Amino acid sequence: MAADPWLLEVSDLGKRYALPRDRLLGPAPQLQALEGVSFTLTRGRSLGVVGESGCGKSTLARLVMALESPSAGWVRLLGQDLHRLGHAELRAARAQFQMVFQDPYSSLDPRLTVARSVGEPLEMQSKGIAGKRQDLTPAERMRRIGEALDAVGLRASDGAKYPHEFSGGQRQRIAIARALVTRPALIVADEPVSALDVSVQAQVLNLMQDLQEQLGLSYLFISHDLAVVDLVCDEVLVLQAGRIVERGDPDTLFRQPRHPYTRRLIDAVPSMEPPPATPPRQP
Repeated sequence: MAADPWLLEVSDLGKRYALPRDRLLGPAPQLQALEGVSFTLTRGRSLGVVGESGCGKSTLARLVMALESPSAGWVRLLGQDLHRLGHAELRAARAQFQMVFQDPYSSLDPRLTVARSVGEPLEMQSKGIAGKRQDLTPAERMRRIGEALDAVGLRASDGAKYPHEFSGGQRQRIAIARALVTRPALIVADEPVSALDVSVQAQVLNLMQDLQEQLGLSYLFISHDLAVVDLVCDEVLVLQAGRIVERGDPDTLFRQPRHPYTRRLIDAVPSMEPPPATPPRQP
């Protein structure tokens, strides 16, 4: 049998949330956050998901990360249906998919050293299914942490420091190192540069692209910033009210959009081009 070509498969994914009742009797109203979302992602590729706030982007990220359960559909990573795994099996499987969160200031525990924060996924990995994965010795664990820090342009000695000793861009590098430490196949990046200064965003994005080339990573890149997605992604999905309304490669989708919603998103982006010069008045 041929090897499965897909790293990640998402099929007919849906998510409903119960809303507070306005009356004592009758069913609770529900919010349909996602409906009928399907896509695939191969190794070494980047898939961007764009849309306005509230369109379902972060819900999709949480479902792919198995942080929430879907109301419909399934998510398969390397052929495993993540939402059908037992607790210990899912914990072991998380070595293959990690997440980079939006805010580097809140995603790192200020009480932990950088080495402790970066090494946390290794601790979770070692608590997976007994006998399925060999526990690392303390020396091996520190070597892996040092390699992850080195991969993002920091030093192994930085592991002894605390998050407050680093800038925002450096903290996001630490968050990326934490995602890399288990050597995953997939990284889900939920608005990974939106909390950073514009001058730092390019550095982090360039780092993520370099790591992708070096390590063969795949990214699911959640963002409201079309320019960022245009820069780093091979394919783009446009979400509106929890549904995919358009998909395609960035060059085509952002320059020749077919759906009115995509056109509205593009029109809302401030133009970086100067306005045309006003011709001088004729006397």
